[in-house]
Amino acid sequence: MDKILVGLPRGLYYYYFEYFYKSFFKHLNIDLIISPPTNKEIIEVGSKLASDEMCLSLKIFLGHVSYLKDKCTYLLIPRIDNYGLFNQTCTNFLALYDIVNSIFKMNILDYNIDLRNKDDELCGLISLSKKLGKSKLDIIKAYYKAKEDEKKYLNYIYKINYEHLKSKKIKILLVGHNYNLYDAYVGRPLIKYLNSLNVTTILSSEFNPLETTKLSQEYSPSLYFKYSKESIGSIEIAQSNIKGIIFLSAFPCGLDSLVNELLLRKLKIPMLNLVIDDMDGFEGIKTRLESFVDILEQV
Repeated sequence: MDKILVGLPRGLYYYYFEYFYKSFFKHLNIDLIISPPTNKEIIEVGSKLASDEMCLSLKIFLGHVSYLKDKCTYLLIPRIDNYGLFNQTCTNFLALYDIVNSIFKMNILDYNIDLRNKDDELCGLISLSKKLGKSKLDIIKAYYKAKEDEKKYLNYIYKINYEHLKSKKIKILLVGHNYNLYDAYVGRPLIKYLNSLNVTTILSSEFNPLETTKLSQEYSPSLYFKYSKESIGSIEIAQSNIKGIIFLSAFPCGLDSLVNELLLRKLKIPMLNLVIDDMDGFEGIKTRLESFVDILEQV
């Protein structure tokens, strides 16, 4: 059997499972190819492939898939519907396989996460054993090893984030989905610029999601979007140590348009709502960030 090369698009689910996937395939002795950080070319390609109604994050994802075309044996794309009755994901996470399969001619490595129908992550990965040329036992062993590696890594990240809350600088909580916060086009330039303004940026994604999910009930006990709950619960942890909050969204995100509006009405703390699209220039965003930091310095 020829050496298998699995492609990972650097978008959407990648930023939730990055460390797990890297460890999982390493333990299986299977090589990964990961698309490069988002750049203008990737966005332009993705925008041409997408429909007008698709959010910027999905356009970026399609650009990353296009980059990997003809470069890998399989493209890894899970169908992630839910993690239980009140832990629903965005419909993009469920539809990704069908969207990519309809646009590209690629071999897709797909599995389901749908806990309402008893399809969990491990069962889904075991279903890939034949395509990967591995036994079910190989998959199970690699899964648990990767979960342990991921846990150690994330606990370190959580610890560092709590340390940031002790900073003497102006502290701003940046609330958003992982795929926006960590993206090289959407979130990273914003974080870098805030740091240049002598601001300590606290990321909503770098608190333990088990804690933030519970705390999200302080703002909405009926919210059932998994990743939204994880991000907004961070406000309850951080708000006594921060001066302001920036909500970062990709246009036109349906989840954020609902959740951010809810928080903007409920919270009594300086807030800035940033919505990024593929036509945005960063100069305008810089001006808004500078003005926001100026306001916080007067609070």
